[in-house]
Amino acid sequence: MPKGPGFVEFAVFDDGYEALKRATSNFQQVTAEAILPAVYQKPIGLIVLRCILGFTPSEWAYFASRETGIQISQSAARTIDRKIRMKPDAPLRENGGVTEQRIRALVEAACGILATGAPSVPGDRLHRLDKPDTAAGIDSVRSFADLGAPYSVLLYERFLGRPFAGHRDSISKLIGNIVENAIEDVLSRNGISFRKTKRAERLPGFDQAPDFVIPNEINPNVVIEAKLTEEHGTARDKVTRVQHLGSLSLLGQPPDQPKFEVVACIAGRGFGVRREDMKKLLLATRGKVFTLQNMEQLVEMTRLRAFRAK
Repeated sequence: MPKGPGFVEFAVFDDGYEALKRATSNFQQVTAEAILPAVYQKPIGLIVLRCILGFTPSEWAYFASRETGIQISQSAARTIDRKIRMKPDAPLRENGGVTEQRIRALVEAACGILATGAPSVPGDRLHRLDKPDTAAGIDSVRSFADLGAPYSVLLYERFLGRPFAGHRDSISKLIGNIVENAIEDVLSRNGISFRKTKRAERLPGFDQAPDFVIPNEINPNVVIEAKLTEEHGTARDKVTRVQHLGSLSLLGQPPDQPKFEVVACIAGRGFGVRREDMKKLLLATRGKVFTLQNMEQLVEMTRLRAFRAK
């Protein structure tokens, strides 16, 4: 495999780990005040901290935004991460700008969750911090840092491959089906006939088949697009599909009488990144956008109520 630009050698990564270890007195004082000076002097330490959490740049940005109220977009987090990987030893400038605010928010959020460890979750879920080195918070980190095997080696492997990678890949379809399963449940409980399409399936009258057609593709009255995404690029692709369906519903029809109603059911932080994309989605569906939180209103607030049989 080619290394490519931005590849970080272990020696560089290890230097960042040691800088972080010294700054926190062997992880005894894991605070933003202790970590930030070290990060600005040895920026690769910020990536080491991210690897301790086991987050991707996008995941860390989302978590930090929620915890601190400082908005950090996925693209901004990736930019910070890549800038450091390109020049991991070049000190960062402290100028009081927006990037400095974002870095502080990332570090403060990391310190906060490391102080508590992995929170309790239902038995059928797995929290991202439920790893041997973070399950009990900073106590777990200290334990690993004191072991005979170098903790930095484990973190470097994680940096190259990310934690839970194999598990995440194996359940990707299960995760993606969460929204579709919720839609099926609502439709079935209300006795509504529906046609769920397969991947890359062709339907007459549709150049791109929607995820659901009610009651069927011969007599489409409602079409539903469903998507769970954590990336704004994938969310933007789904918005484009919904816009196309909206245009298709108006072909040969008066503007206020579309042939079929277009509905979007969405989930995931990817849809919360760009307000302009959400605006397009709302316009294309005439406001018929639902999430897992308000899925119970799907039938009552759309043309689906005319097909209710229970």
